[in-house]
Amino acid sequence: MKNIVALFDFSKKINYKNELLAGLTVAMTMIPESLSFAILAGLSPLTGLYAAFMMGLVTAIFGGRPGMVSGGAGATIVVLIALIKTHGVEYLFATVALAGVFQMLVGIFKLGKFVRLIPQPVMYGFLNGLAVIIFMAQIEQFKITDANGVVGWLQGTALYIMLGLTALTIAIVYFFPKITKVIPASLVAIVIIFGIVLGFGIPTKTVADIAQISGSLPAFHIPELPFSLQTLQIIFPYAMIMAGVGLIESLLTLSMVDEITNSKGNTNKESVAQGLANITNGFFGGMGGCAMVAQTLVNLDAGSRARLSGIIASITILIIILVGAPFIEKIPMAALVGVMMVVAISTFQWVSIRIVNKMPKSDIFVGITVALITIILHNLALAVLVGVIISALVFAWDNAKRIRARKHTDENGIKHYEIFGPLFFGSVTAFTDKFDPINDPDEVVVDFKESRIVDMSAIDALDKLSKKYSELNKKLHLKHLSEDSMKLLKNAEAVIEVNIHEDPTYKVMPEK
Repeated sequence: MKNIVALFDFSKKINYKNELLAGLTVAMTMIPESLSFAILAGLSPLTGLYAAFMMGLVTAIFGGRPGMVSGGAGATIVVLIALIKTHGVEYLFATVALAGVFQMLVGIFKLGKFVRLIPQPVMYGFLNGLAVIIFMAQIEQFKITDANGVVGWLQGTALYIMLGLTALTIAIVYFFPKITKVIPASLVAIVIIFGIVLGFGIPTKTVADIAQISGSLPAFHIPELPFSLQTLQIIFPYAMIMAGVGLIESLLTLSMVDEITNSKGNTNKESVAQGLANITNGFFGGMGGCAMVAQTLVNLDAGSRARLSGIIASITILIIILVGAPFIEKIPMAALVGVMMVVAISTFQWVSIRIVNKMPKSDIFVGITVALITIILHNLALAVLVGVIISALVFAWDNAKRIRARKHTDENGIKHYEIFGPLFFGSVTAFTDKFDPINDPDEVVVDFKESRIVDMSAIDALDKLSKKYSELNKKLHLKHLSEDSMKLLKNAEAVIEVNIHEDPTYKVMPEK
């Protein structure tokens, strides 16, 4: 309630004219993208518009970043295309609601910062693969189903008209911003193509050929599917990856707005708002979504710095749903195809090609692998998971190679091993190979001043090393253990036998 009251708090410096105009402009840019992504996923266009309305309204009121715009965005819906095709729209709604629950839990348990740990090569590969999928899906719109239900490519005049209108749309979207950025280029392109088709009576494929739009309010609807463990097994992985993709895109957008406005947003609050919005979508017939980078930039460029513009944009979309359906159904598909092709081109991370010769080979491999899995299997969940696993293994391998040991024997005949680099599952073999229990003296000290014990594999390696020396009636001491290493050893003292050198505790991390 406090957030709502703050929207109209005249003690705050809010430019209401800018908020109103920004909201109207954002609404006009959200409509074509929401329609296009809904059609791309094989959904009713109204499902996309509902998502734009509900995502925008809920996140504008409860989100952690004023000025940020959310809606029925492409990255999240593309994740669910395979689910929609195999199980239907009811499973989509259930998945969106479950993804919302996961997102809320991330915010409630303050885990928002960890969502940003996705490696950059994985993001490059994911976005590049997504761009190719979006572009190839537009090619499918050049097909038509005849009266017998046979799907085939457009032929002759119909094909040339579709190609010409699509090319003109792309040209307008590309060149119009060079004239002015006051009006969104995608909106201008759709209006011009709509006017040309209507004015000249050009016969071409329209939104009405894909699906009819009924102009009604979103209605509460519990997804009609079996409430069983089998259903959960189907939707759980999709919901997890949708929640992750949605939060990644949303929190990266939040960081971008933080930099532009020189202010600080709340990642956990935004995670809760994204989750609440997706739960609302799941029970009110929306396709779900996340933050939208392009629309957020349009909002900021129009001068918005408060929540009001997002609310105005959402209400504008609702009004269009209620009274503008007959007009939306007449929009030529060529216009939406052209807009989405431009979205695909802008989604592709061209910088990843420009810097490819400057990137480590492992990063190049990760990026290409993620992109190929995304394109070939259309499984963004698997692509991101594989990318993260490969990146983690590469990181582990690189750190495993960095463990070193400097050896010397003091005046008392005690041999010292000074360890450099972390001791964990990847480096235990190299660590163990550095010791020579048979030829070492009766007393050996392992100095961890420049190292730390990370995991159970490291503890097990120390235990085995200690037993080797013990079998030879030799003593092995550990020295300069960090606090977290000491804690690990204490927790595992039932399964390990080591002697910790009676030396003042060396603290790697300062006390808080």
